[in-house]
Amino acid sequence: MKWWPWRREKVEKRSSGSGYTAELIGARAAYLEGRRGLAELSGTVAGAVALWEGAFASADVTGTDLLTRRVRTLMARSLALRGEFVALIGDDGLVPASDWDLSTRGGRPRAYRLSLPETGGGTTTTALAAEVLHVVVGSDPGAPWHGSSPLRRASLSAELLHAVESSLCEVFAQGPLGSQIVPMPEADGASLEGLGRSFRGQRGKVVLRESVHVSAAGGAAPSTDWRPSSLSPDLSRSMTAETHQAARDSICHAYGVLPALLNPSTTGPMVREAQRHLATWCLQPIAELVAEEATAKLGSPVTIDTLRPLQAFDAGGRARAFAGVIEALANAKAAELDPDQVAKALSLVGWADDVERGPLP
Repeated sequence: MKWWPWRREKVEKRSSGSGYTAELIGARAAYLEGRRGLAELSGTVAGAVALWEGAFASADVTGTDLLTRRVRTLMARSLALRGEFVALIGDDGLVPASDWDLSTRGGRPRAYRLSLPETGGGTTTTALAAEVLHVVVGSDPGAPWHGSSPLRRASLSAELLHAVESSLCEVFAQGPLGSQIVPMPEADGASLEGLGRSFRGQRGKVVLRESVHVSAAGGAAPSTDWRPSSLSPDLSRSMTAETHQAARDSICHAYGVLPALLNPSTTGPMVREAQRHLATWCLQPIAELVAEEATAKLGSPVTIDTLRPLQAFDAGGRARAFAGVIEALANAKAAELDPDQVAKALSLVGWADDVERGPLP
């Protein structure tokens, strides 16, 4: 097909994955679907994020001075609510980015366009991948350079928690709590109005109605018709408490927090076990990812330990294990076993790799 000389081929332009247009489209889609994703406003998510922030703020960091406590706190919050943390490596330290766009090659980031927050308005700058610290958790194989927060990975539970707490807020804000219907015999309007004004200032509301159960002789209403009826909604029939607890436990589990930690009857050993579970299976692996990224970008070996500051171990059990190891080594020395035999024995309990072969102490 021939093109006329004055007719040029148009270049199709597309918006980037993150930016103002993408935010508008995402907000519009959330409005049409009716899902706002505001579960992070609940106390359950706020408590879980606070645990992440406290753990990273108190972690032991060796190998760099750029990962200050303030930066680690911002990192923990960003990873918990966004699933990603991006910061520009500058001369004065790490500058967290509020928004970013990137280009990839071979599935790995190559260059970034960063939006840095400022009091007078954000600034935009470009940087190579080696100049940017990018930590990702919960990424998808289709887009390994993007992360996802626990709320997005457990979006169904997050929406359930949001719906339950929003409904409870509406009920307690607008529901007729404490209101009653008081039956009254037939009377003129002035008497009923005066009686209604006498209830002002009382907690709740009172609705008066005229009784229709009157005998033929014009006597008073039967006593069964004089009992007041409450208008307060019965939330127990809708299993609100059970649904809220199930959604809360699911969100806590997504953040690595044992649901038993929020149980009113929990005990001290259970609290310590919940702390160990959070630090061992959730926070320390994320700290290893951060240390690996920092080692690659900062040029020096970086280690981050969240277990020791949080005391995420059984102190009594470690003391007993230490005493047992010392006793076993003393018995091995008394039996004149060579190091190879001791190492073989230690391999049965998985300690051979941590023991350097040499003369017995």
